[in-house]
Amino acid sequence: MKLLVTGGCGYKGSILVPLLLADGHEVINLDTQWFGNFLPEHSKLTNLKCDIRDTNGIPLNGVQAVIHLANIANDPAVDLNPTLSWEVNVLAGQQLADRCVRSGVEHFIYASSGSVYGIKEESKVTEDLPLVPISVYNKTKMVAERVFLSYSDRMRVHCIRPATVCGLSPRMRLDVSVNLLTYQALKKGEITVFGGEQTRPNIHIEDMANVYRHFLSKPDLPSGCYNAGFENLRILDIATKVKGITNSEVLRTKSNDPRSYRQDSSKLLATGYVPTRGVTDAISEIQQAYIENRLLDDDSCYTVKWMKHLHLDS
Repeated sequence: MKLLVTGGCGYKGSILVPLLLADGHEVINLDTQWFGNFLPEHSKLTNLKCDIRDTNGIPLNGVQAVIHLANIANDPAVDLNPTLSWEVNVLAGQQLADRCVRSGVEHFIYASSGSVYGIKEESKVTEDLPLVPISVYNKTKMVAERVFLSYSDRMRVHCIRPATVCGLSPRMRLDVSVNLLTYQALKKGEITVFGGEQTRPNIHIEDMANVYRHFLSKPDLPSGCYNAGFENLRILDIATKVKGITNSEVLRTKSNDPRSYRQDSSKLLATGYVPTRGVTDAISEIQQAYIENRLLDDDSCYTVKWMKHLHLDS
C-alpha cells in the first residue's frame, strides 16, 4: 500500500515508519525535521523535508491512506506560540484532508490526544463523554477531530486518542511523564513529583505504533474516535514504579496542574487489538539504554527548549 505519513521523524513516527516499511508498504514521510531525522534509508521510503502548512507541496498521487502525526505537541509547547499551533494543528490539517478527498485517498488516520476530555471524575472515560478541553493544545486537537470527521462521508476517518506515550525512540522525548521521571531517577538518584494524585493514562510507544498499524489493516472499522491507553496510573504510582526499578528516592511537592483523567479503551480492544507492552517495560528499557550510554540527552529531547532554540516561540 502507498502511504503518506506526516510527522514521521517525530517521537512516535520514528518507531512507526520502520514498522510500516517492514510490513511492505511504500511510505512518503513529510516532516519539517525540526527535531532531526532518525529514519533509516530504505528503497520504499521517500523522506521529504517539508512544512505541513505547505499543503500544495504534499504529494498525494496514488496515496491510499494517510497517517497524520504532524502537530505542535503538548500544552507548554503550544502555549509558546498559539497562532503557529492553530495553523499547524488545525488549519493545515483541514487543507490536507480536503486535498486527500480530492485526490482519492481512502483512509485517514489522525493522531489526536486523550487530553481532549479535560478533567474527568468518571472511572471510565469513554469516547461518548463530552469533551471539555482546558488548554489551547486540547482545543486544537478537539477542533481538528471535528474537521476530519466532517470528511467521513468521503473517506474512512479514524481519530485515535492516545494516552501519554512512554518508552524509547530514536527521536527521544524526555518531557513526557514516564520518560521524565525515569531519567530524573537515573541521572540524579531522586524523582521530584509535583502533586502526584493526578491520574494519567499511559501507553507504550511500541503499542502506540501498533495501534496505527492495526487501524491501517482494518480500514472497514467504522469512522470515529477510539481511545488508546491501557494503564491509568497516578503520577505517584508511576514514580513508585520508577523507584522500584532504579532504586531512587521520591520527593513530593505541590502542583497547580489540575489535569487528571482516565481512559477506557474497551472500544479499541473490541476491534481485536491486544496490547503487549507497558509502563514497567518502558522504564526498564530506558534504564538499559542509559546504562549502555545509548540514551540521547540534549535540548532536542525537550520540545519547549528546542522550539525556543529554533525561535518558534513568537
